[in-house]
Amino acid sequence: MDSSSTRRRATRQKLYEAAVTLIAEQGFSATTVDEIAERAGVAKGTVYYNFKSKTELFEELLRHGVGMLTASLRTAADETAERDGTSVEALDAMVRAGLAFIDRHPAFTRLYVAELWRTNRAWQSTLLVVRQQAVSVVEKVLQEGIDRGELSRGIDVPLTAAALVGMVLVAALDWQAFQPERTIDDVHSALSLLLRGQVGGSGPVPR
Repeated sequence: MDSSSTRRRATRQKLYEAAVTLIAEQGFSATTVDEIAERAGVAKGTVYYNFKSKTELFEELLRHGVGMLTASLRTAADETAERDGTSVEALDAMVRAGLAFIDRHPAFTRLYVAELWRTNRAWQSTLLVVRQQAVSVVEKVLQEGIDRGELSRGIDVPLTAAALVGMVLVAALDWQAFQPERTIDDVHSALSLLLRGQVGGSGPVPR
């Protein structure tokens, strides 16, 4: 990658971080391009050089953030497969990876969850696409588990995958907002018990 591409990526990252913080604090409509530029430490023209509009910036922010979440879930699944782990172990690793991502990017997660419930946004179609990318990673592991006989054939794969992703998102936000004294290990342990009880049987969680 040449130096100009590296600089542009770094600039976009600064704009994403500025935008997600401001929009999480005061909402999309109330946030101006001038404020984003000021928070990012760049000229207003730099924002428009990288994005045609505030709406495009926000769409790309959603793509970028959910893309990172999807990559972290996929890495967790792949690493489990490399050590010949079971499907439930892969799902458990993905739960942990999701919690770690949310712990690192709480403002983006709050914004993403809030936008999932809105239906009148210009970026709704983009949001649906990137959401499905994340859910599809979980669907793949569930289907592989069913095919190998590790999971019940009665599992509704699309609904279960969406439920698992939703469980991690909501539990992590609740953890950060109302139970911040808990560690990521505490939250992962609780969700791991739920996962194994609902999907992989009622046996104890290995230590």
